[in-house]
Amino acid sequence: MQLTYQPALPADIDAIYSFAKELIDQYEDKNQISYEEVLAWVRKKLERQIQEYTCIFADGEKAGYYHFSPMDPNTMELDDLYLFPAFRGRGIGTAVIQKCCAETSQPILLYVFQKNTGAIALYQKMGFHIQCSTRDVSSTRYIMRRG
Repeated sequence: MQLTYQPALPADIDAIYSFAKELIDQYEDKNQISYEEVLAWVRKKLERQIQEYTCIFADGEKAGYYHFSPMDPNTMELDDLYLFPAFRGRGIGTAVIQKCCAETSQPILLYVFQKNTGAIALYQKMGFHIQCSTRDVSSTRYIMRRG
């Protein structure tokens, strides 16, 4: 399978927003957040930062998206990594994480929902470890770090 990458476009905002909403709906404790405000924040973030997102293509088909950018001068952040269901479990997430790791010598941080055990297992396999417990971040998420 050949992976290629292209910058995301404003037309991709709705798809990325849908991925984020799906994760929030599945893993967030909605009793602890202002759901509508969180979704509005996600939408505004995407509108402001869409040019920083990357589309992932597998053999020419759009497979998903990721956002990898500086968090501060000394740390990178893998902010989002989303794959369409038909492309999950095919090594694409692993390849994207490897690509990000190869692009920097700086530590990489990411946030992951505590209940998203599949993502946590993948990140651990790729050398990330849990840096902060849920009580340090929120009751639903971990910060994971590599490097």
